[in-house]
Amino acid sequence: MDYLDTKGRVFDVQRYSIHDGPGIRTIVFLKGCVLRCKWCCNPESQEYRIQNMKVLGENKVIGYDTTVREMIEEVERDRPYYYRSGGGMTLSGGECLCQPDFARDLLRAAKERGITTAIESMACAPWETIEAILPYLDTYLMDIKHTNHEKHKAFTGKSNELMMENARKVAASGKTRLVIRVPVIPTFNDTVEEIKGIARFASTLPGVDKIHLLPYHRLGQDKYEGLGRPYLMGDIEPPTKEHMETLKKAVHAVCALDCQIGG
Repeated sequence: MDYLDTKGRVFDVQRYSIHDGPGIRTIVFLKGCVLRCKWCCNPESQEYRIQNMKVLGENKVIGYDTTVREMIEEVERDRPYYYRSGGGMTLSGGECLCQPDFARDLLRAAKERGITTAIESMACAPWETIEAILPYLDTYLMDIKHTNHEKHKAFTGKSNELMMENARKVAASGKTRLVIRVPVIPTFNDTVEEIKGIARFASTLPGVDKIHLLPYHRLGQDKYEGLGRPYLMGDIEPPTKEHMETLKKAVHAVCALDCQIGG
């Protein structure tokens, strides 16, 4: 089978993004995730199955099947913006590596057309899956949410040993630019010491020079109601700008990584 005929399941395509990799980017959101983060802003991404979600009182079908050939044609529509800005295609989710063949082949199609590639991923996948995409990947935006295994499992449903080990392997490979991203979540990882711990870990990864602190927000809260699910973080307020600046200073106190607030 031609790799362009590989099938995958997508739930959204977002154009003109400037926060998910270099330049202006087209983000392809893949269905499916192995984590259940309490703060997830895309709960419709978690299940691989096609779902119905109420949006503004109307039923909306979430998810559709496509091929690499069809999706890369849609991505190529934005090619003029990539050339002007140094942008390209970013795969997100969910966890895009839950569809390993589709993710790999879509990245390959982009690279073969001269489009730069990135993924947003928690690296919660077998190393063989990650290794297979590296030849087609320019930038890996990798979430590192916490260094404590038990607390990570309590808030996401899984421990973090696999993700941290994969971060080490990706960095050691030298095959892609690795950027560490930290969703800053009150009650989970927003203390100075917790952020310092993540920064120390990131600073041990060869070639990593950037860390992004992404402040918690509640923009996805209405989606939970639309899916008939409770939102478990409803009482949690987003961190203040002052607190985010304090955490940025905490990163700089323990390492030389370039730290920025937001993506």
